[in-house]
Amino acid sequence: MGLRDKIQAKLGKAFDGKLADAVNAFSGSYMGEGEWDPVTETSTAQPVTYAGRGVLAGYDSRRIDNVNIKVGDVKLIALANEVTGAPMVGHQIAAPDLVTGEQVTYRVESVQADPAQAHIEVQLRKS
Repeated sequence: MGLRDKIQAKLGKAFDGKLADAVNAFSGSYMGEGEWDPVTETSTAQPVTYAGRGVLAGYDSRRIDNVNIKVGDVKLIALANEVTGAPMVGHQIAAPDLVTGEQVTYRVESVQADPAQAHIEVQLRKS
């Protein structure tokens, strides 16, 4: 068992156990490839969706610089092997609001993975 497998197994166990109350399901979407018709100005692109689960958290106030991280930005930490697609900058993520619990649409601002590529951290901003 490699490092990635060990990390994913331990985080998966924590997601199912001690962190279960903090874990939320999310779904992501983006427009797939398609053909552009310049005459009708329409595209054949269809939405592509993916899903996963992760922990949502606000950023520490000392990290907010109102340039890269703005007030209201949220961090999503998800296991890479539980996300059915690859979140990328510009994608839309539907997840619960940290305060109200209602579904909110966020825009992906940045995506980072750990060196073992066991989990991803996604910076989200309300759309």
